[in-house]
Amino acid sequence: MNNRKIRILGIAPYEGMKTTMQKLAAGREDLELDVYTGNLNEGVEIAKQYFNTNYDVIISRGGTAELIETTTSIPVVEISLSVYDMLRALKLAENYSDQYAIVGFSSITDSAHLLCDLLQYDMDIITLHSGDDVQAVLKSLKKKGCRMVVCDMITNTTAKKLGLNAILITSGEESIQASFDMAVKLSQSYAGMREENIFLNAVIQGNDTVTAVFDSTDALRFSTFEKSGLNMADSGKLLRFLKKELSLSKTVDERKIVKTINGISYSIVSRNIHTMSAEYTAFYVRESTVSPASKRRGITISGKIEEEEKLAGSFCGITGIGGELASRIQQMSLSSQPVVVIGEEGTEHSYVIRSLYCQSPLSNNPIISIDFALCDDKGWDFLMHRYNSPFTDNNNTIVLKNIQVLQESKQQQLLSAVRDTSLYRRNRLFLTCICGPGGEVPAVAMEYIKTLSCLSVTLLPLRKRLPELPDMISLYLGALNMEMAKQVIGLEDRAMELMKSYHWPFNYAQLERILRELVVITVKPYIQTADVEEVLKREMADTGEGTAEIGSVGIDMGKTLDEINQDVIQIALRETGGNQSAAAKRLGISRTTLWRLLKK
Repeated sequence: MNNRKIRILGIAPYEGMKTTMQKLAAGREDLELDVYTGNLNEGVEIAKQYFNTNYDVIISRGGTAELIETTTSIPVVEISLSVYDMLRALKLAENYSDQYAIVGFSSITDSAHLLCDLLQYDMDIITLHSGDDVQAVLKSLKKKGCRMVVCDMITNTTAKKLGLNAILITSGEESIQASFDMAVKLSQSYAGMREENIFLNAVIQGNDTVTAVFDSTDALRFSTFEKSGLNMADSGKLLRFLKKELSLSKTVDERKIVKTINGISYSIVSRNIHTMSAEYTAFYVRESTVSPASKRRGITISGKIEEEEKLAGSFCGITGIGGELASRIQQMSLSSQPVVVIGEEGTEHSYVIRSLYCQSPLSNNPIISIDFALCDDKGWDFLMHRYNSPFTDNNNTIVLKNIQVLQESKQQQLLSAVRDTSLYRRNRLFLTCICGPGGEVPAVAMEYIKTLSCLSVTLLPLRKRLPELPDMISLYLGALNMEMAKQVIGLEDRAMELMKSYHWPFNYAQLERILRELVVITVKPYIQTADVEEVLKREMADTGEGTAEIGSVGIDMGKTLDEINQDVIQIALRETGGNQSAAAKRLGISRTTLWRLLKK
């Protein structure tokens, strides 16, 4: 027994913990680790799915570990939070300017009280006694003006649903290593007690299908998903979908279903199995040979679960988009009117679209997105002339992205199709349009607004939200720490000033990309000024902004006045996307004067 490696199933509530667990396990000789990412009920489903695969012990954290203990006979070891874990989270929260609180169970708040007393921090620390307390406590904090919480994963998930920002208390290597030691000792004590679970082997029909069997309480009793070759993400999505279909499948002896996930179509058959003492519902899943419409270039189809996941993981989903706009989106989502979303490149049009869809009455039906920046001639022909075009269906959400890239003839043809076939009345219609830095509404967007009586959302560029930049950076660093298993606390003061002085021509998408790069390359708790300066200078060179000192225009006083005028005009044109009217307005001159100066 001493020579046998302990088999551990790890269920991490966030991606960064998964990475750390894999790294630490690779350095140990006494265990083998398989680890997946899943929180709360998702983690429980993973534990059930792998129940029959001979694991000695399960390792998880917090509420996920507690839930798993109630649903499996495999021993469960909980990863505890150390004082160092709490200290790292508090140091990260110091960068946040608004009011925040620490919320969690006693394992968190006991350490928080100790540290706050030692460090003389004055803040609200609230202890939860059950998972049912989370929502009420967070609503109360939000009512009192609290904008952010430092918390565990259960509270983190609920906080985001309520519109609060959150910094997750991540587990350090020392805590995970201690849980491995405990798992090895525990599994050795339980050696010989587990038996192979062969329940419901008779339901497997053929080797070309994936099988899942649920009992009368909707609990998963048997599954071959772990041996199917499907990746973990698709398996989880399919199992969640099957569970939603249970209530209807129980009413008929056999039923056929089609489900598309990530561009792959699955044919599903459900059958009810009756025994002397129990009833079960079995699902047999195989990949369909039919190519779904979502595979066509520029056209994608998805549902609420997938869109909610993308929404929560997006930059604005983590950092917030502003209270007034969030409230406006919520009100618009309840309307049946078409909505046009207008903003500069990189201003998170997709975040607004997903928010509108996920809160709308049609969120349980598919959302079909057509990106005209990617749609080729075959895709256009499919949309306009085929009987199975998304435009022929009803009660879906249809998104027309980047309408500004279409030629004028196609713009008119599209508008006619939308209006004449009542597409915007039979479905919920959203449109996105990129505008220049001047903020003027493009003519094509205005034509839709007038013709279809569209509501409109204009997105603020990042340069107009610079006072919020430190908060955005702090919140996104917290998310990147989770994802990358890093422990970055913040930016050096001068580094933050450089970030504030940059004008961010590609907005939130550019900020997200730069923060990711900085977190990857940093090896210290604080991102260094030299790294920020180097990255921003390269951005300026790569985007055609020149290599002038960051935060300055970089005028060459050795030039003549006419030459300097030409330099300033070119800078204004570059920053307004070549829009001469916007450039003239920015320079405080007429368009005629600008044209005359350009001719010199």
